[in-house]
Amino acid sequence: MKIDENLQVDLHDINEAREKLSGHIYKTPQVHSSYISDKCNGEVYLKLENMQRTGSFKIRGAFNKLCSLTPQELEKGVVACSAGNHAQGVALSSTAFGVDAKIVMPCNAPKTKIDATRNYSAEVILHGDNFNETIAKVSEISEIEHRTFIHPFDDAKVIAGQGTVGLEIIEDMSDVDNVIVPIGGGGLIAGIAIAIKSINPAIKVIGVQSENSHGMAASFYKGEITNHRVCGTLADGCDVSRPGRLNFEIVKQLVDDIVLVTEDDIRNSLMGLLQHNKIVTEGSGALTSAAVLSGKLNHYVEGKKTVNLVSGGNIDLTKVAEIIERQNTYQFSL
Repeated sequence: MKIDENLQVDLHDINEAREKLSGHIYKTPQVHSSYISDKCNGEVYLKLENMQRTGSFKIRGAFNKLCSLTPQELEKGVVACSAGNHAQGVALSSTAFGVDAKIVMPCNAPKTKIDATRNYSAEVILHGDNFNETIAKVSEISEIEHRTFIHPFDDAKVIAGQGTVGLEIIEDMSDVDNVIVPIGGGGLIAGIAIAIKSINPAIKVIGVQSENSHGMAASFYKGEITNHRVCGTLADGCDVSRPGRLNFEIVKQLVDDIVLVTEDDIRNSLMGLLQHNKIVTEGSGALTSAAVLSGKLNHYVEGKKTVNLVSGGNIDLTKVAEIIERQNTYQFSL
C-alpha cells in the first residue's frame, strides 16, 4: 500500500526511527490474555508499553525527535508540555543527549508523573488545567528562551517514533487481524497506522477514546478537525480536545474505526487487567481493553486475532485504591 506523500511520514521514516531507537528503548512484550479472549470469543493479545522505559510508549517519539535536532538547537534546550508521559519521555531523552529541558504540566497532573519527570532532571512548570492552557505557556517559553518545542503528537518525527510500536506488533504476530490503539492527540495511532497499513492493508487499525474527551473521534466522524471535551477522564493521558493536523490527516485516511467508552468501562478494564492479567495500567492504557470488554468491538474481534495496546502504566497508587474501593462498594450494593 502506497501511503499518500502529503502525509509527511512513511514506512521508511519509521524504520529509520527504529534504527535510532535501538539500544535506547525496550522491545516490549506481547502476551496472550485468556481473560479478555474468553470474554470476546476471540484471541486477544496485549502489547505492554506500560513496561517501556518511563512506563509509556512516549519515549519513542521524544527520542526520535531529539535525534533530528541540530547541535545549535540542542544547545539552546527544549521545552514540552504534557500530562505526564510525554514529559517523562522528553526528560529522559534530554538527559541522554545532555540537553536542558523544561516541561510544562497541568496543575492537576498525577503526582507520580510530576515526580518522575523531575527525577529525570527536567525542570517542571505547573500551569493551567488542560492541554490547551499548558501549550500556551510553552509557546511563551519557546519564544523568550528560543528553546525547541517537542510537540507531544503533531510532529512527523514524533509520529515516526511512535510507529515503531506497529513494527514490533507485526514482527511478533504477522497474522494479526486487528490492532486496537488508544487515542489522545493522535500521534500513536497515526504512526502505528502507517507502519501496519504499509505492510498489510488488510489489518484493521481501530482507535479508542473516552466519551468525556474525544477530539479525534469527533473530527473523524465529522470529516474535519473539531473540538470535543465535556470534562476530564480517567484516561488523563488521552484527554486532548483537539487532534493534531498531521495526525488527523493520517487517521482520516488509514484508520478503520474509532469507538468511545465510558468512565465505567475504563474502570472495569483497569480492574480486569489488574485482577486477571496482573497488569498495572493507567486509564489511557486501559482504553483498548475497555472497548473490547464492553462489547463495542465484537463485530471485529470475534473469531479473530487482536492486539490491544496497553500504552502506559503511570498511575498513582491512590487512584488504584480509589478504583478498587469504588468497585467493591458497587459490588457490595448489589
